[in-house]
Amino acid sequence: MERADVAIIGGGPAGAIAAQSAASRGAKTILFEKGVPREDRKNIGPDSTDAAGILDYWVDLMELDPSTFPNDIILRHLNCAEFISPSESVCLHKTGIKSSYPHFGYTYNRTLFDDWMLERASSAGADCRIGETVREVIVSKTGPHELILRTGDSLFAKNLILADGPQRSITLGVLDQLLPSGMASNALGTTVANHIAYQEYRKIPEDLFEPDKIKFWWGHIPGHTAYPWIFPNEGCTARIGVTMPIGMDINDVSDRDSYLLLRPEDGQIPKCNDYIERLLSFIFPDLELSDFPLVKQKGKRKGTETYPISSTQPIDSPSHFNIAITGGAMGATSAFHEGGAHVAIRTGKIAGTLAASDSLKQYNSQWKAAIGTEIRRNVAFANLVRGFGPSDWDSVFRITNRVLNSSNTSSTLSALRRAGLGGFKLLSTYKKEKFLLRDGRYVQITESDYHSP
Repeated sequence: MERADVAIIGGGPAGAIAAQSAASRGAKTILFEKGVPREDRKNIGPDSTDAAGILDYWVDLMELDPSTFPNDIILRHLNCAEFISPSESVCLHKTGIKSSYPHFGYTYNRTLFDDWMLERASSAGADCRIGETVREVIVSKTGPHELILRTGDSLFAKNLILADGPQRSITLGVLDQLLPSGMASNALGTTVANHIAYQEYRKIPEDLFEPDKIKFWWGHIPGHTAYPWIFPNEGCTARIGVTMPIGMDINDVSDRDSYLLLRPEDGQIPKCNDYIERLLSFIFPDLELSDFPLVKQKGKRKGTETYPISSTQPIDSPSHFNIAITGGAMGATSAFHEGGAHVAIRTGKIAGTLAASDSLKQYNSQWKAAIGTEIRRNVAFANLVRGFGPSDWDSVFRITNRVLNSSNTSSTLSALRRAGLGGFKLLSTYKKEKFLLRDGRYVQITESDYHSP
C-alpha cells in the first residue's frame, strides 16, 4: 500500500510548483498528470493551453523570475496592449500597477514552460507520474485521503493538492463529499463557471506582424467578457484566438446588428474558427485567409486547440481536512480577462510549501494575502462590464483615449479620474463593486461551508 506526505493531482503550473515546493522541503511528494498529446511536444504532458502571456506586475505576484527561464521559453517582450472597440481603440503602455519587471509583459511558449516546471519538480525530488490517472478521491476526516488510480490501486496521502484546472475532473468529486448536494456544481460546474477558448497558430505577413503588442477586440462578439485576441509568438507566428462563454444562445443577443463579427444569416453563435476567419477578413480586407497559413506543427491538433478557462469567483479550500485547491480549479483565474498562470503559480507554491510542513490549515488566509487584491480587482471589473454592448465599450474607450491623449498617464484608472462626468461615473461604479467585495467577499464558497465527509 503506497503512501505519500503530499499527493498532487494535475501537472500544470500550479501542480508543478506545488510539487517542487513540497519536495524541496523534504516531503514525499507524488504528482499525477493524465497527460495529453500535442503537435509541439514529443511525449504526453500537461494540458498546456492558454494565450500564454504575462503582464508586468504578474511577474511579482507569481514570484517566478523570468530571467531564470531557459532561453527558448520567452517568445516576445511586450511594450503595450491595444484594446479595440467597434469605433475606438486604446493603447496602454503601462498597467498602472507597480512592478519590478521592465517591460509591459511577455509572451511565452507554454508547452516548454510547463515541461520545464515539471523538470524542476522532479529535480527537487518529486515523483512526477505523467500518464498515470487518478480515478477518484475518497476524502477522510481524520486519516489520509485515498486516491484510487485508473489501475485500481490505491495511494494514501495525508495532504492533498488539487490542481486539475478548470475542467475540475477530480475537484468536483472531492467537493461533492464536503458540500451540500449540488453546491459544488452550481458554483464550479464547467458549463456555468467557464468560458471556452480557441486559438490558432498562424503566420502573419512580415510587414503586418506586430511583435511587441497584444491586441483585444471588445464589443465585436456577444457575451460577457467575450473577445477575439492576437498574441505575437516567435518569428512571424501569432496565436489568434477567441474567448467567450459556453452555451450562448444567439436568440438571447440584443442589438445583434451592432456586433461587427456577427452576420444577419447567423442562426446560432458562430464557431470560434469562424470568428477568427471573420476577424482576419475584418482587419485585413485586402488579403485572403491563405495569406495567414496555419502552423500545423503547433498546438493540440494541426495548429489549433480548444480549452476551457475558469471565469468564476474563487472558492476557499477545505483546508481543515488538509486539502488545498489551486489555480484554475479553485476559480482563481480572472473573471475579467481570463489570465490565470500567475495566480496558479502563486497558489500552487503556497499550497506546496504549507503541505510540506502539515500546515495546510493556513492556506486560505495565505492565498488571500498573496493574491486577494488581484482577485478582488478582477471580479469587480467583471461585474462592472456585465451587460456591456458595443456602444458601452465605445464609450469607455472614448473616455480613456481622450485622457491618454492629453496627459502623461497610461493607467486606465488614472485616465478615468480625469475624464469628466462619464469617467467619474465609471470609476464610481468600479469603486462600489470593489467595496461590495471587501473582506474576502469575492469568495463564493467559504471554508465554513464544508462539512465532514
